[in-house]
Amino acid sequence: MTALLRYQAGLLLRSQRWLAPLLLYAAFVGVGVRAGEPVLGALGFTAAALLPVTAWAVRICLTQEPSAARSVVAAAAGRARAHLAAFLVGAAWPVLVGAVAVLGVTALGDRRGVPAPAALVTGLLAVLTCALTGAAVGVLTSRPFLGAPGWSVTALALGSLLAFVTTGSPAKHAMTALVAGARATTADPPWLACAGALLLAGATAALACRATARLE
Repeated sequence: MTALLRYQAGLLLRSQRWLAPLLLYAAFVGVGVRAGEPVLGALGFTAAALLPVTAWAVRICLTQEPSAARSVVAAAAGRARAHLAAFLVGAAWPVLVGAVAVLGVTALGDRRGVPAPAALVTGLLAVLTCALTGAAVGVLTSRPFLGAPGWSVTALALGSLLAFVTTGSPAKHAMTALVAGARATTADPPWLACAGALLLAGATAALACRATARLE
């Protein structure tokens, strides 16, 4: 699996397709977060912006290989493992970017009533929750479920929106906790939401790996 992860990461870096989602996230955070504003509200926006970005990043990694190369890798390592490696690479780098953003927002935000460690934990859990939820959206709107780019991108945008408004969504639960904490100036780390997002991402990834082994 380590070799597959390095291969997928190398493909992503050389293709420079990571640049567009990264710039989009930087634009979201740069426009939506201001120095000196309440830290929990800023962390909520920082985490929420990562959901569609992660969905996009996962879709990029799952579709970046040419068909011939994908067939060779599948023959050598198995389609399911190759698909899983692409999913993990696509989901991992937005989490790292989000973690860096949380550090910056915590340092620049107004932390009155909220200790820095509590703000960091809350922000990191919210970032992880939104990133994992976005990863689930990305894997369900990519191959082997949706092959046509037009339908895939449309479903990705719609799925990202629904993830914020659907009852029971881990991302919505995390955002609700951060909004409530911002009003009360008390950090409430979204542990349950993060656990739910982890289960959701794991289940969707397992489903996609089984589907790609059968359908492709």
